[in-house]
Amino acid sequence: MIHIKALGIKKPETEYKFHPKRKWRLDYAWPDSKLAVEIEGGIWIRGRHNRALGFLKDKEKYNALAHMRWHLLRFTPQEEKNGQAAQSVRAWFESRG
Repeated sequence: MIHIKALGIKKPETEYKFHPKRKWRLDYAWPDSKLAVEIEGGIWIRGRHNRALGFLKDKEKYNALAHMRWHLLRFTPQEEKNGQAAQSVRAWFESRG
């Protein structure tokens, strides 16, 4: 995740497999803090995340994540590139002390 290092945030694990039985992966994860970040691409071009089947599969994954007491932040690729995502992650960590 770009901008993370510049903000002094611990580097996340990428493509992190969080579920013991499913093959679901998180774009970025801080397992010790149970923070997940997903980058939702293709939102302006009817990409996977906003078509019916993709939406339903994401919903299932995100609900399982919540049942496992994870926190999820979702961003667009533009927010990742312009630093908004990293700022939000930093704010999340700061709110936890």
